[in-house]
Amino acid sequence: MSQNTDVDDSREVSFRRTLRLAWRGWTKACPRCGQRGLFQRWFTLRPRCPGCALQFEREEGYWTGAMGANIIMTELIFISLMVLTFILTWSDPPVAQMIIGGVAFTIFFPMFFYPFSKTIWMSFDRAFNPSDQPEYHDPR
Repeated sequence: MSQNTDVDDSREVSFRRTLRLAWRGWTKACPRCGQRGLFQRWFTLRPRCPGCALQFEREEGYWTGAMGANIIMTELIFISLMVLTFILTWSDPPVAQMIIGGVAFTIFFPMFFYPFSKTIWMSFDRAFNPSDQPEYHDPR
């Protein structure tokens, strides 16, 4: 385990800390130390951070927020693209292509966004539940 001097154990609420946590979430980094390489494969998250040993699976149902983030992001982008396409092709919108593209997008984008949704959720959760809370520390 490497020592990282940028470990965020702060309970402070600040704009800078919020930006740091958001950046770490969007770049698939550990919300506590910023370490990369949290995923063994695209869909397989390591049990702990390789940099600070933060345990990722806190409790059963913990990833419900990540699923919600994935669904929300998919739908926001989908609706934005549909509205934009409709506006740009107003006189004769390509409805069949929009349907096919929309279905393909809503199938494949959530798979692409899956690891990001997990790290974004961990960062969001960490903003409200810093690591000095007991459930973040594994007694082992």
